[in-house]
Amino acid sequence: MSVISGIVPTPRHPGRFEILVDGTRSATLSLDAIERLQLRVGRDVAGLEDRIAIEAAQLEVYDRALNMLAFRARSCAELARALVRKGADRPIVDRAIARLREQGLLDDVAFAQSFTRAKVLGANQSRRRVQQHLARKGVAREVSDAAIEVVFEEEGVDQREMVEAAARKKLRSLAKQEPVVRRRRLYAFLARRGYDGDDIRRAMAAVGEELTSHEQVSLEE
Repeated sequence: MSVISGIVPTPRHPGRFEILVDGTRSATLSLDAIERLQLRVGRDVAGLEDRIAIEAAQLEVYDRALNMLAFRARSCAELARALVRKGADRPIVDRAIARLREQGLLDDVAFAQSFTRAKVLGANQSRRRVQQHLARKGVAREVSDAAIEVVFEEEGVDQREMVEAAARKKLRSLAKQEPVVRRRRLYAFLARRGYDGDDIRRAMAAVGEELTSHEQVSLEE
């Protein structure tokens, strides 16, 4: 007979309890799981082993997901892929993802908007490049498109102004380059941020005078 000999709180993980069977650690469970399985000290766990194991596995994946979200925000698909890569079974991962969504801790709409703000306002990345990033993170196209529209409208983003600002900022680090090199590197820099050829050519035309003034400064030095 295998009997529960102790139910001990884990000091480093509030809300988690070690289940001891015959003095040996058997599983880590939440209080909800303990109540659901009606576990108590002195109870024989014969016939409950599989259910205890499933509850423990689900909790482990859920807690791992929480830790990953605490490190940085993620989309539903991105988090699921990471958990599977770490060895979690897909059905258990799906259950953890669903639970996090129900709790409001995982939200692709909020994630896409936050990600867009960071990439557009912080890194001057284009609409197309942000869409590419979000697609790689598993965000549905309709969600990413809507998020980008919201951010561009709320922040008053004008992509033409944005690419010009990015060009002027980059020029400061290219002041000592030869004119041909400067133009080539500026074009490549803007292309890597996802701007199309028309946007880049308009921006380079708009900063043409600055290109000339930078050339003069470098000659004087």
